Amino acid sequence: MLALGSGVTLLGVIRALSQVNADVFALPDTQGAPRRSRWFRRAPPYLSGLTLGMLPSALERLPSPMVLMPCSDAWVKAVAALPDATLSRYPASIAPVDAVDVLVDKNRFRNTLSRLGLPHPRTQILRSETDLVAVPDSLLQSSFLKPVRSQEFFARFGVKAFRVASREEAATRLATCMGAGLEMMLQEYIPGPPTNHYFIDGFVDRNGVVRARFARRRLRMSPPDFGNSTLMESVPVSETGSAASTLDTLFASLRYRGIFSAEFKRDERDGEFNLIEVNARPWWYVEFAAQCGVNVCELAVRDALGEPVKTISRYAVGRRCVFPYYDLDAVRAEMSAGRLSLVSAARSWLGAYQPIFRWSDPLPALSEVARLVGHRFQ
Repeated sequence: MLALGSGVTLLGVIRALSQVNADVFALPDTQGAPRRSRWFRRAPPYLSGLTLGMLPSALERLPSPMVLMPCSDAWVKAVAALPDATLSRYPASIAPVDAVDVLVDKNRFRNTLSRLGLPHPRTQILRSETDLVAVPDSLLQSSFLKPVRSQEFFARFGVKAFRVASREEAATRLATCMGAGLEMMLQEYIPGPPTNHYFIDGFVDRNGVVRARFARRRLRMSPPDFGNSTLMESVPVSETGSAASTLDTLFASLRYRGIFSAEFKRDERDGEFNLIEVNARPWWYVEFAAQCGVNVCELAVRDALGEPVKTISRYAVGRRCVFPYYDLDAVRAEMSAGRLSLVSAARSWLGAYQPIFRWSDPLPALSEVARLVGHRFQ
């Protein structure tokens, strides 16, 4: 199997598939934590410097069948766009390219949810600064700036969105983003703490059958409001209200196939679970799901090869996952606000799974610590 990606997500995929003794090859110029894993396997040297456009021709030099596992939005789109003849030799459990584009492009995503009548925050596309001028003050004060394509935005700014305090600040932020070539939108802010965020991760097979669902609840995040989860807990799917049925409706309309990770936020005002986004690929904490009993990477490989795919309906509930480096900022913020004690923070880490550190595979953590310390000094 060839995994296309980098960072924490790639490391999680490699480790999740090590549980079923699958050989996972990664691009030979992969850097950072994944390269230090004991299960890292280097793909042939001629794949060094592989770009999206080079993928079809590069695959012709690989033995087949070779399952493809894209681990980023860009690689998902590249694999989904491969000709059928290529995918027959290098299969992937992946959605049609148009379905992938709907999920990656937040404007198309918003339009699709509106058409299907599914709960989601009010959203308005901003094609120019003139569009912002036309936004009423009442809407602007209860909204935030969000990118149409999130991965590029996060890579540049380190957050998922911008909360703005005034129209002037909104205009400045929008000009900066548009100057960087980023399309932006204004989205309603649903009030509530991090614990109102829920995720449903899982897998849909080649026949459109949902074979696994794994629910988790965010407990802390960093940066506040528009960051990533730093502490979370596995919960029963029943705790997510109508979220699962919302996904079923969406996936049926898209003819979806493959791994998914969907984020919801429960609105305290009416109890509705609003769909925020859906990732059509593995995510940072994909190995946490596998540790709890839902190995979506294994399901994806079996599905790609045309093998029977089992249904997973049970998993460990109440397990926690923490990303210590990023959670430290969240802990400091909570303690400064008087919402968390040092003892409670320490207890929340006890027994929690970590996405980088593992006693049986310690070198990725050492590599990541060196990188993060260097980043702090810079």
